[in-house]
Amino acid sequence: MKKVVVLGTGTMALGIAAGFISRGYGVILLGRNVERAKSTIPEIIALAKGLSSGLISTDQIQTGAIEDWSDWSDVALVLETVTENLALKQTIFASLDKRVPTHIPIGSNSSGFPISQISQSLKTAQRMFNMHYFMPAHIVPLVEVVLGKVSDPSLAKKVCELFEETGKKPVLVNQDIPGFLANRIQHALMREALALVNDGIATPEDVDTAVRYSFGFRYAAVGPMTQKEISGWEGMAIAAKEIYPSLSNNTEISPCLNKILKEKKFGIKSKEGFRTWSEEEAAEMKRKYEKRLKAAFDVLQIELD
Repeated sequence: MKKVVVLGTGTMALGIAAGFISRGYGVILLGRNVERAKSTIPEIIALAKGLSSGLISTDQIQTGAIEDWSDWSDVALVLETVTENLALKQTIFASLDKRVPTHIPIGSNSSGFPISQISQSLKTAQRMFNMHYFMPAHIVPLVEVVLGKVSDPSLAKKVCELFEETGKKPVLVNQDIPGFLANRIQHALMREALALVNDGIATPEDVDTAVRYSFGFRYAAVGPMTQKEISGWEGMAIAAKEIYPSLSNNTEISPCLNKILKEKKFGIKSKEGFRTWSEEEAAEMKRKYEKRLKAAFDVLQIELD
């Protein structure tokens, strides 16, 4: 059985582990707290069973401590998912650099720190990449495989092949620029959406509706580049000349977002963001969100003729 080592015991780690287990891989889940790692097994198994009708077994999971694990037999990949703390990640990678056999690629799920910074000056930095999942990791197909300054492009392609084998949809990002690929596009959209809300042009609810039922609806079928291949680039270019000069080019966070952050309104986790959330409403929204994501995933499986 091929194995993947996942470092961390948070939400992302559990979803990533479940995805590999559902595809027949073994997972070695390593934490700073071994008891915490062991306690996640039932949740990982439950997530994996939701992804596969095949046999899912607790025999597919091993747990241990990050700092002293030494069995790398049959390991195809090592993936770090610990909290977004650069010093912590650098310490872990420095240890992995010495302990993990050099043929095994090592990745970080960090969305904020480039792999060039995490693996700086390490002897085997060429086999290190950002391997960035999106939440919920067991459902969202995309994984960004991002090259650092010294990462080996040929090994990156093999990592992409591994993700493809496990049902994911990898993209290769050739430079570790801030935000990589998907988050750069997502933040461009969020900057404009927040500017529209801040200026009183639309409510947060109407922004959601506009995105979900127009271009967001289309993007489940094809991406923005192909959609414009279908509709025609000349129309887009004409509209762009009119729209581009008026788009937000803020380099600071929007005032309306700053306001709610100062009020410690972080969204569902604090029961209030741009709107308030009861326990019941939050649970129902999370349920609908996962149900809709699974339905969208089914759409993505329909190949173009």
